[in-house]
Amino acid sequence: MNQKAFLKSVIPFKDKIFRLAKRMLISHDEAEDATQEMYLKLWNKRNELHTYNNLEALAMTMTKNYCLDRLKSKQAGNLTLVHSNFKSASEDVHKQLELKDAVNRVAELIKTLPEQQRLVIQLRDVEQYEFEEIERILDMNPSAIRANLSRARKTIREGLTKQNNYGII
Repeated sequence: MNQKAFLKSVIPFKDKIFRLAKRMLISHDEAEDATQEMYLKLWNKRNELHTYNNLEALAMTMTKNYCLDRLKSKQAGNLTLVHSNFKSASEDVHKQLELKDAVNRVAELIKTLPEQQRLVIQLRDVEQYEFEEIERILDMNPSAIRANLSRARKTIREGLTKQNNYGII
């Protein structure tokens, strides 16, 4: 596969790779490094890529595995969450602050979820993958995906409710 064909096949999902890496690694710099590493790995496999049915699922699976390896390494000890992906079209500053605060609260709650729930909610609710694609990427059965997604949503909902009702009798 030449460079032009390679780029044409991987460019459509480059942002998804970065967002998954950022969700897992938290750090923007770590996510950029992971994204570059995935492109390098895909480039090295460029002559084999035509044998895969779903190149995007392959790239997302490779990204997930790479990020898990990074998180297990000693170098990942001091990662922190910095959420800067939120943009609002609203002109009302007060509304913007409330929405940004809500996004940050959800991001903090997602950060506290167990790893499987965090991955499933990222792929389904943030990246908007179909269940079949998540099944291939995470190598999980559909009922486990649905159960993890349900538990993650419930935990986030309860956390938001608890935060919003704090101090109200």
